[in-house]
Amino acid sequence: MNGTLNKVTLIGHLGDNVKIHYFENGNCIGRFQLATNEVYLNKTSGEKINSTEWHNIVVRNKQAEICEKYLSKGDRIYIEGRIRTRQWQSEDGIQRQIVEIMVTEFMFLDIKKQNASKNTDAFQPVKKEAIDNFTIPGENNDDNLPF
Repeated sequence: MNGTLNKVTLIGHLGDNVKIHYFENGNCIGRFQLATNEVYLNKTSGEKINSTEWHNIVVRNKQAEICEKYLSKGDRIYIEGRIRTRQWQSEDGIQRQIVEIMVTEFMFLDIKKQNASKNTDAFQPVKKEAIDNFTIPGENNDDNLPF
């Protein structure tokens, strides 16, 4: 294989609500942490071990708005994306680094917010290419009517 591949698939629970930041040009970015768990038995003691890994998730524009509207802490979500490492210098002069998952597709698996739980459209996979045409379930979208 001559090419390379940067692809991540995760199913996990939100560690907190989606935090969204809007920019002057109208774009936005949403961030949240996702917890994935591994459960195994310690061979020596027979003790059940639960190990949690935390992932920094980034969604952009319409994806971010959809996630902010429907997701809350504890909800389960399926995510596909790519790994990105970002570096910056903090205000105190320390060089910092973070590994993030840049989301390309997602699907809500469990959502607690009432307005979304009644509509099965919220459980369909959402690809980045389809975000521009995505309508939020339960909202009045008169501009999409053919007449």
